[in-house]
Amino acid sequence: MDNPLSTSMMTEQTVVLSTELHDKHLALGAKMVTFAGYHMPLQYQGLRVEHHAVRQSIGVFDVSHMGEFWVKGPDALAFLQSVVSNDVAKLTSGKIQYACLPNDKGGIVDDLLVYCESESLYMLVVNASNMAKDMAWLEGHAGGFDATISDASLETSLLAVQGPKTIEALQSLTEVDLADMTYYTYAWGRFAGVDEVLISATGYTGSGGFELYIPKGKAAQVWDAILEAGQPYGIEPAGLAARDTLRLEMGFCLYGNDIDESTSPLEAGLGWITKFTKTFINWEALLEEKTRGVSRRLVGFHLIDRGIPRQGYPITNAQGDHIGIVTSGTMSPSLNQAIGMGYVPKALSKADTEIFIEVRGKLLQAKVTKLPFYQG
Repeated sequence: MDNPLSTSMMTEQTVVLSTELHDKHLALGAKMVTFAGYHMPLQYQGLRVEHHAVRQSIGVFDVSHMGEFWVKGPDALAFLQSVVSNDVAKLTSGKIQYACLPNDKGGIVDDLLVYCESESLYMLVVNASNMAKDMAWLEGHAGGFDATISDASLETSLLAVQGPKTIEALQSLTEVDLADMTYYTYAWGRFAGVDEVLISATGYTGSGGFELYIPKGKAAQVWDAILEAGQPYGIEPAGLAARDTLRLEMGFCLYGNDIDESTSPLEAGLGWITKFTKTFINWEALLEEKTRGVSRRLVGFHLIDRGIPRQGYPITNAQGDHIGIVTSGTMSPSLNQAIGMGYVPKALSKADTEIFIEVRGKLLQAKVTKLPFYQG
């Protein structure tokens, strides 16, 4: 998923869009930033407050900047099988897959979710900063398939309601049995008085919850209802900053940091969504890479010495030789420990291996850590 804290992504864009909840965010005192072409809330009461709310009770995120594409037609399945790394044929109606779009050079165009309505209708949820690139890539490979791709991003709002109290707080807002929904499934239903809401048992936090795809013009109604229903449970509106620390504690990859056009899904630990039971773009090269073994791996690590790792910091050995680079890093609010991820040679990728992070010219001792960092 996209990086809300990347300075390269927070520069002013030619056209800056607002979500339907822009005024709601301002009224709640949100600190707003420009991200992926949208004016988005970075935080409200503060990163730690919002982070702990999600881990301990419930938080709600406006992530309406994400992209939603519909793929429709007799060849929808065949087309997706050719461009997506995972085996879409395994999906049935109401099921969801995590996958990536491999490029033709061994890297990743984007990571995404695939929602199956039927063998002739799917929804793809893509990263906000990659929407134009993804659409161009998909359209460029759709020749010969009887399938159409449509962009519903501007007609769809997306709220992520996350945390262990989510089901208890939200059940009164819908007749869909939330407790009966398993991870990576979805259902259509009426929610907070709004028809045709897609209720998805997914999230980017590791604390359970749902993502709600809402028709245009109805986001404010749903937002208000969620905050009211969640009030007895200590609900907090949460921004992109907390979303980033939550996902990093789980070791979830972030597009633009941990994965990009130059990173192989295999070296990123995404072999589980790269299925060679079918053919897809660049599958032969990836299969060859799998056969011979990767030369580097994406690992988690925690600092022994005091400091905070940040994206772009060098990873070294004890002698100071450059062996890799930090792709993501933060001070974990749940663990009160500095954590990060980065690529290192395969030989140094085992848990408890000693590595060093270069911070302002000083080498800080660290150890490779088995993911996820957070075990709650």
